[in-house]
Amino acid sequence: MKITFRGWIVVGCLLAVLSAMAVLGTGANAQQPATTSPAVTPNPELPGQLSEEQLGNLLKAMGLTATKTKKRYDFQFKANQSKEEWELSMSAVLSENGEWVWVMAWLDPLPRSAADVPRTAMLRLLSDNDQMGNGKFFAYISSNRRFVLQRVIPNQRITTKKFHEILSDLGSSVVQYYPHWSTDNWKRATTPEPQGTAQQSPARPTQTASGASNFTPRTQN
Repeated sequence: MKITFRGWIVVGCLLAVLSAMAVLGTGANAQQPATTSPAVTPNPELPGQLSEEQLGNLLKAMGLTATKTKKRYDFQFKANQSKEEWELSMSAVLSENGEWVWVMAWLDPLPRSAADVPRTAMLRLLSDNDQMGNGKFFAYISSNRRFVLQRVIPNQRITTKKFHEILSDLGSSVVQYYPHWSTDNWKRATTPEPQGTAQQSPARPTQTASGASNFTPRTQN
């Protein structure tokens, strides 16, 4: 089939258009990055991340007997300080989104009388919050009128060894700051001693979940 001169012109125009499109396409691609980063999707199950059930299993694996109250696990933990053994009431609970674990040690209840809550005691606890470090801080649970020392940790790569270290560190701070959070010490500080009466250092109690105190700490030889 013979192509007329007009046909050759049309073919030439088409080839020119195709060449121009190829050049433009190459230029556009050159302006794009060579590789694009894929969309990052968060992993809902990070290594060592605990579910509510797994948190209970972790405590059980540590030899702790935990009682579950709603989503919170309550248990007793023994802390040793200066040859004294403290049996502390503690709790552990996951945050609503499961990304954090709240660990708390239950302390004394709030005194009923406002006169037994000196302002200096509250200021001292606030000051202690700045000094303790490791994310530990004193707080007040209004639902049961109890003070707590608590710590918030990321729910990642938690093992029995790591969790035991966290509980031991929290328990050590409970013992260390006992003179500051003990409400009995607040009363002694606000009650004048009769003249001629020798002041005795307060006994350190073994704390229980009910808020009662057993003033018979075990002494280790």
